Amino acid sequence: MQSRVLRVYWLLWQPGQKGRGRFLPRGHVLDRMGNSMSSSLGKPAPPPVNQIQETISDNCVVIFSKTSCSYCTMAKKLFHDINVNCKVVELDTLEYGSQFQDALYRMTGERTVPRIFVNGTFIGGATDTHRLHEEGKLLPLVRQCYLKKSNANFSDSKMPVIQSDNA
Repeated sequence: MQSRVLRVYWLLWQPGQKGRGRFLPRGHVLDRMGNSMSSSLGKPAPPPVNQIQETISDNCVVIFSKTSCSYCTMAKKLFHDINVNCKVVELDTLEYGSQFQDALYRMTGERTVPRIFVNGTFIGGATDTHRLHEEGKLLPLVRQCYLKKSNANFSDSKMPVIQSDNA
């Protein structure tokens, strides 16, 4: 069962925005340049590209997705069906989702979703991922990541079991 997190947002009006406001998480303020800052720390929020790179380096499989995208659903289902845990980032539920999508465009050359990374490497979208799986190349990439992480002092008990009909 998934738990839901309630987030409180404040609507901040910015001059010159033609009546449109900007939603920020509670505890965040804007500096004079309009950048979001944590009011508790007084430090700028990390740029989307830094957050993306951190997410990619911390997880073996990352899918940047949108909840309404059928190709995203197909990609998430593939990883579920082969028993591989993945980090899913739903861009349409993020406050700065469009900025994340812009950063992904600069990193991968396309704005479409899903944008799928395995072992720190961009492998493409849903069709590319399915092709890699059909060619027997997807699971070795995933295994390589888990082996690399286990060699970095992760215990074997934290490594997921990855089953393949091709093994």
